[in-house]
Amino acid sequence: QVQLVDSGGGMVQAGESLRLSCAASDRTSSTYAMGWFRQAPGKEREFVADITWSGGSTYYADSVKGRFTISRDNAKNTVYLQMNSLKPEDTAVYYCAARLRGQAMGIRAAYGYWGQGTQVTVSS
Repeated sequence: QVQLVDSGGGMVQAGESLRLSCAASDRTSSTYAMGWFRQAPGKEREFVADITWSGGSTYYADSVKGRFTISRDNAKNTVYLQMNSLKPEDTAVYYCAARLRGQAMGIRAAYGYWGQGTQVTVSS
């Protein structure tokens, strides 16, 4: 069982930056690919970014490509989401998740462990 704790959300102005963190409960988390999803009010939870266990490959939704960067530090059991040039449409609760082995990235059902979420609010 992997336990994940999201943090780093807040309220910012459009164009500003935030860095989200996702701390895992133990070192086994370093063997999982990890992802970030977000859910805005009244909308489905959507994929944002994914990173392989080694950090060698990353994937992004088109809506955040070029603005967001996912990274990980396996020595600290932590995954990050650096969000730059934030827009009001990025407002959502952001969740990190661990992808089950052998599952395709980007599909919500492929992620078996979830953080509690952290709120990001971007004002215009």
